[in-house]
Amino acid sequence: MKLSDLVPKWSVPAALRAIRAMVCVCGLFAFTDKVLGNPQIATFAAFGSFATLVLASFAGTWRDKLLAHLALALTGSVLLTIATIVSSSTVLAAIVTVPATFAVFFAGLTGPNAASGVTGALLAWVLPAASAGTVSMVPDRLIGWWMASVCGTALVLLFSPRPSGGNQLSAAASALAEKLADVLDAALRGGPTKDDLSAMVAAKHSLIAGFTSTPYRPTGLGATDQALANCVELLEWTEALVSDAVEEQHDLRNAPPPDLELIAVSSSVLRDTASLLAGGDGRPDVDELERCRAAVLAQISESMPQPGGRANFRQAAQISFHANAVAVGVVGVAYETLVASRLADPEWLEARRARWYTGSNVAARTVQRVSSVATAAHTHASLRSVWFVNSLRGAVALAVAVAVADVTTVQHGFWVVLGTLSVLRTNASATGATALRAIAGTAIGFVIGGALVVAIGSDETALWIVFPFAVLVAAYSPGTAPFAVGQAAFTVLIAILFNLIVPVGWKVGVVRIEDVALGCAVSAVIGTLFWPRGVSSVVGDDLADAFRTGASYLTQAVQWATGARADAPDTAAPAGTAGVRLDEGLRGFLAEQGSKRITKQDLWRLVGGSLRLRLTAHAVAEMPGDATGVDEARAVLERRAATLASWYDELAEQVGRPDHRAVSELEPPSLAAAGVVDESSGSYYGVWLCEHLDHLSQHTADLVKPGVAVANLRRRPWWR
Repeated sequence: MKLSDLVPKWSVPAALRAIRAMVCVCGLFAFTDKVLGNPQIATFAAFGSFATLVLASFAGTWRDKLLAHLALALTGSVLLTIATIVSSSTVLAAIVTVPATFAVFFAGLTGPNAASGVTGALLAWVLPAASAGTVSMVPDRLIGWWMASVCGTALVLLFSPRPSGGNQLSAAASALAEKLADVLDAALRGGPTKDDLSAMVAAKHSLIAGFTSTPYRPTGLGATDQALANCVELLEWTEALVSDAVEEQHDLRNAPPPDLELIAVSSSVLRDTASLLAGGDGRPDVDELERCRAAVLAQISESMPQPGGRANFRQAAQISFHANAVAVGVVGVAYETLVASRLADPEWLEARRARWYTGSNVAARTVQRVSSVATAAHTHASLRSVWFVNSLRGAVALAVAVAVADVTTVQHGFWVVLGTLSVLRTNASATGATALRAIAGTAIGFVIGGALVVAIGSDETALWIVFPFAVLVAAYSPGTAPFAVGQAAFTVLIAILFNLIVPVGWKVGVVRIEDVALGCAVSAVIGTLFWPRGVSSVVGDDLADAFRTGASYLTQAVQWATGARADAPDTAAPAGTAGVRLDEGLRGFLAEQGSKRITKQDLWRLVGGSLRLRLTAHAVAEMPGDATGVDEARAVLERRAATLASWYDELAEQVGRPDHRAVSELEPPSLAAAGVVDESSGSYYGVWLCEHLDHLSQHTADLVKPGVAVANLRRRPWWR
């Protein structure tokens, strides 16, 4: 590492954060220590300010930030009160720490702001749980915490950049919707140019990069948040459908009039959707699009083989397939955009959710609401969920740290717990590496802080002069400097802070090094025992689940569409749940420190493959039951579906638990032997189903090498 790498990088948001923290921490500490003369209020005001302004960083509008800070203040108050009450008993404190901190960790899945506030909320538990205290101290501690919350929130609201008036994710989604409309319009005029196609692909990459760049979904659990996430996934799928359509049928001017109208209306709906996503006044005419779809479906239901033989029939059926497939994607995008923009009627929304998440028109009351926190908790209440396993592991580590801090009777025992919290990662090797940096950073901070304290001596005025600069550096470092530098800056701050409360000289630095070393050891041991491989094993299991449930969904959907199954598919919900867990698991894996030995692009390609599988199954499930009407076509389609489902099951076995199986590269499935639905069936639906399965098969080759990479990664020893 170069010396220049240790210098914090310039960042305007970080500078603004540091200035706010300096004003709040120093101002409140001076008032509570010198005016009120209450050490408890002063301590919790100082640390509460740091939790509110540095450890938590909320995004969104002013209203979003206000609600997030209020939630942090209330959560911290509850945690602080309970922790103070149980701190008198080591056993009780350790036991209660598990459910309390698990709830805080697990709550991070509800959205970006909740995830951002986890560490700040945990600080409200760590301080009192690992410190000597009595119930009588609760009021003073709450006063300090609330003073910090009020002051910090006010500074954030007053001195934050004015909201831009648009969400970056919505803006990127809007851009892709606009480019999709451009390509469809160009196809109706004779064919899109290379520039049109390049612009569409670039817009898709920009959207997906924004959606996948964070360690948690950039949306919450509310109906509008979830709708935006669904919109992103549907836009990605629609882009693939449009690309496939123009690749096979570059010029659509000779398409039948109903198909031309359906494509034109799809383009118009995409433009209105783009306007709405960008904050404009566009209103996608979903009813008109559904009417055009119904007209096409009504016409093809009565279609017979056209004169001219197989080529003309299949070409007409293929054009109709592409028009309908794109329309299905556009309808979904428009619906979700209306929900995300708060323009959907609640009853209509519930009915739409029923149709989408179950793949049928069952009663809305049977659908689990995706906006429900209870539903999200149920979805992630599994060892296959990275949120669940990581929350449990973190809670146990903090409970052990609380017990160790009390049993060893170290001075300022909460540093043991803070040391555990600061280096806790999702795999043992990453935790160990971070622990070394934490101890090194603390040692460096001790040297600097100790030297300052020795140089200043007992001159309290000099300490007060240095104090604001120490806060400024400690608040600026996170996210702009290496972890060790942040630890050093925080250690300097603590050395000065505690010497202002109770002058003890340079010895406070030695105490903190001992305590942090204990905390790091706890974290490393728990990481090794509980989850040595980290998120990588969960990602592999979730990939296997996504492919298995998607294959099952596809099989049932084809059986339903061909008339071999009497009931609509019931595997849509499990497939959706597996997709959500996979998304969260992959984000956690990518957020881990250390070498991944597999590229981010390969991993997201596998996720995209599972998404394409699930959405293709959904599109097939929307067809009417017994759509083919011909036994011969039914047999062909079932063979093709079985071939694909078997291949996805093999892929799931490869990326799943190793179980001593050797890694072998899968060959993309070939559907040639299964046959083709031709003009003899007299069914456009049969050709449509055939095309759906063909297009799914054509993209399986993209999953072969990433699947092998995941399989090899799962077979490496955890310590390597």
